[in-house]
Amino acid sequence: MTLSKYKQKRNFSETTEPTAGKAVQGKHVFVVQRHHASRLHYDFRLEVDGVLKSWAVPKGPSMNPADKRLAMAVEDHPYDYKDFEGTIPAGNYGAGTVYIWDKGTFELMNPNGSSFDKEALKELKSGDLKIVMKGKKLKGEFALVKMKGQEDNAWLLIKHKDKYAVASYNSEDYTPEKVKAQGLKEKATAKQLAKKKPVVQVRSSGEAAPSPEKKSKAAAKKTAIKKVYKPMLATLVSDAFDGAEWLFETKWDGYRAIASVANNKVALYSRNEKSFLNDYPPVVAAVEKISHNVVLDGEIIVLDKKGRSDFQALQNYKTTGKGNLVYVVFDLLHLNGYELQQLTLLERKSLLKDLVDDLDDKTIRFSAHVLKNGLRFFKKAQEKEWEGIIAKKTAGIYEEGRRGMSWLKVKIINEQEALICGYTAPRGSRKKIGALVLGMYEGKKLRYIGHCGGGLNEATIADLHARLQPLISQTSPFGEKVATNMPVTWVKPTLVCQVKFQEWTGDGHLRQPIFLGLRDDKPAKDVHPEKAKKI
Repeated sequence: MTLSKYKQKRNFSETTEPTAGKAVQGKHVFVVQRHHASRLHYDFRLEVDGVLKSWAVPKGPSMNPADKRLAMAVEDHPYDYKDFEGTIPAGNYGAGTVYIWDKGTFELMNPNGSSFDKEALKELKSGDLKIVMKGKKLKGEFALVKMKGQEDNAWLLIKHKDKYAVASYNSEDYTPEKVKAQGLKEKATAKQLAKKKPVVQVRSSGEAAPSPEKKSKAAAKKTAIKKVYKPMLATLVSDAFDGAEWLFETKWDGYRAIASVANNKVALYSRNEKSFLNDYPPVVAAVEKISHNVVLDGEIIVLDKKGRSDFQALQNYKTTGKGNLVYVVFDLLHLNGYELQQLTLLERKSLLKDLVDDLDDKTIRFSAHVLKNGLRFFKKAQEKEWEGIIAKKTAGIYEEGRRGMSWLKVKIINEQEALICGYTAPRGSRKKIGALVLGMYEGKKLRYIGHCGGGLNEATIADLHARLQPLISQTSPFGEKVATNMPVTWVKPTLVCQVKFQEWTGDGHLRQPIFLGLRDDKPAKDVHPEKAKKI
């Protein structure tokens, strides 16, 4: 990258951005400029060999070592750009408000006695630049690590653990309110101008499409998006825990869904490859707005007024179209031609967070997490009456289609998938169905696990009865004899439902099961009892 590219992108008759500048010998400066363009970002610039090597950091620098900030390399800027503040006019490259957020000097963390510029350029070329920053806001040791591969503009900006490191950091907290207000005002003015006359839209430096090729030691594989991705699964464990190598997320109660965008073509499907394209149009519309080729992993849910996922409300959404429908995403499997499964979870989630923030659509939400403190998070989940929590190894890779010990789930509310194996005749005021006869597989053997009459309203019963009629069988699907208090109509065990219950009885039955809804997203052969493991 050279200054020729910088100059090609700018009309200096309309912008006051500098064209040149000469560096001071022996003094290496840095500047961080808050750039409120079409998307807010921070420009991180280091003076090396007389020019400012530059990166766009969408989330801004952080003094928290746990924050691995995505930094997209952009064209070199002239030395005098270190002092530039003001407004780049609408219609120009990077139009928006620029504010000097921090500036100072920096040194190499490991100087070897040779020329500063030669050593810095060598480290940049290797994709691993380690520096000591001496600014008003940014202090101490930092690293810029390139995500290597065929494309070379994706880096990570990482704070080292030293005396200046903090546990939580947000760059916006250190920006004056009048600067924030000015940026918003300029952005609103630009939108008004855009409405009055057509403007050729040019992406600002902060909007470069992320294209990860390598992070840390884990390589991202260059390949086209596959037709189908199998979700990684979580193993049930008995107790919550703390762990330095773990993060903890909300356990969402909905339909697991993979979403992909490949050359503007959208797919949205379940664990068993059932298409959701016709079921959840708002989610499809939100995914269509993503400007990158991506594969997302998440859960389609309906949120109640307290912000909890409600599976029964999700069931009702199919018929009523009412409810706060959300696609909450927690993993990123592919981005712009690169498979990301071999990256660490934190690296994948860092890229995912930036992508969701850039999309800015309330239908797609990032599944936030906490680090280390699983017990405290579990207590919060209990207080808020969530279904449970998920624990994931921060350095773990994505193991497609596998249920291992890198992802764990801890339940608060007992829920279980079950097979509908028949239904009893109704009595009293109830019509068509009295109770559902439930079963599940233990190995290859189908075992009876109880009756379920709770949670069945008139509309649910009508729908279930209609769906069960083609499945009626003259014989019981169980090898054992099942005692019922009313005559039973047996059906082929192909419909999967979800129930919540108090506990398992000593003879392996569900105590007080309540019907929540059907699970069209899960195959019958996968319905087995979940027994919590000790860890």
